[in-house]
Amino acid sequence: MSTAAATSARTGQVLADLLPASRVRDAALVLGGAALTGLAAQLSVPVPGSPVPVTGQTFAALLVGTSLGAGRGFLALALYAVAGLAGVPWFAGASSGVAPSFGYILGMILAATVVGALARRGADRSVWRMAGAMLVGEAIIYAVGVPYLALATGMSATAAIAAGLTPFLIGDALKAALAMGALPTAWKFANKR
Repeated sequence: MSTAAATSARTGQVLADLLPASRVRDAALVLGGAALTGLAAQLSVPVPGSPVPVTGQTFAALLVGTSLGAGRGFLALALYAVAGLAGVPWFAGASSGVAPSFGYILGMILAATVVGALARRGADRSVWRMAGAMLVGEAIIYAVGVPYLALATGMSATAAIAAGLTPFLIGDALKAALAMGALPTAWKFANKR
């Protein structure tokens, strides 16, 4: 099968769809996506003047959504959020429960769903389309997280942007660059199989 034929045969698929289909597979992928996000959240660096740390959590959430697709991505991030609310200490810094940064987790659920849907339309197959999907995902996370931060802390919109958006832009650009290389490369290897 040629590369063009392999790519067209996989239109509408995400990377997880390349594994043999079963309910066990889907359950394992959802649990694994939640666990990956929880592990990535432990890569946490405090930001002076902000209740929101820099973590690997957003990168994991977008990677999970893109790799698993909208439905499984939503379920994985929803499981991550619900388990963290129930006391599993896998939010940033081994925390759990509701915190001023919880809005970012809510945003990650929506972002994973959207980037998963974009991946089904081929956004994960090329560097530039992947960049666009990551930008959309990051924008969704901030669109939910920053207003939640303002409401939870009583910050003004300007203060919430300064504490919950501005310090993270460079790191998010680096995370997007990693994803831009990782997913299209994974598809190239899959197409060679």
